[in-house]
Amino acid sequence: MSGFARRLLGTTIVTAALAAAIAVYIAVFLTASPPSAGAVQTASGPHLYLGSVASAELSDQHPTWVSFYAVNATSTRWTHATTYVLPAHTLVHVTIYQFDSQTGLRNPLYGHATGMIPGTYTVDGKRVQGIDPTTAAHIFAVPQIGLTVPLEGISANAKNPCSNAPCGLSTAHHTMSFVFRTPGKGLYRWQCFVPCAAGFIQGNGGPMQTIGYMGGFLKIV
Repeated sequence: MSGFARRLLGTTIVTAALAAAIAVYIAVFLTASPPSAGAVQTASGPHLYLGSVASAELSDQHPTWVSFYAVNATSTRWTHATTYVLPAHTLVHVTIYQFDSQTGLRNPLYGHATGMIPGTYTVDGKRVQGIDPTTAAHIFAVPQIGLTVPLEGISANAKNPCSNAPCGLSTAHHTMSFVFRTPGKGLYRWQCFVPCAAGFIQGNGGPMQTIGYMGGFLKIV
């Protein structure tokens, strides 16, 4: 075999190997799905429990990223999931344990809650229509259905703050509870609109643009 033929064969083999590797990567990317969690059935109907924390678990691939988790009612079991499976056309109760500190809203309009029933929600048991925009830590928003829930942040002087997930209810936190009616079947994007990605330009990027941290989906079935 001539030198040219050997080089041509080598180039062909390398090209085929690269094409196969790219095909495998695309297949994995298209078929992989992030973890999901569902509501638990209670006497009052489906109830979804969530937690938001300043930093993910130390074992996470991004342990310094702010994140949401699915949790249980007592905040003793945490699952790193931001896709939530809920029944269609149903009143769903949501409780969010919020452990992160105050960041503040760039748009104070988001300090007003919308899209819930009966138009208000509770913060630590007190029924309100919104919070002081400067004290917000995060927002749980589903734009397609008009749901916006501002989440109160803990004070910078709070005692016993939680640095990384999982966080127990004995650490500093606020509890937000609300009820909303799910739409018809489909996939609905939810997102935090507080630019809370520390270390990224303008607080965006990183966890703010990554499914599994400060955004995800409501999978309505």
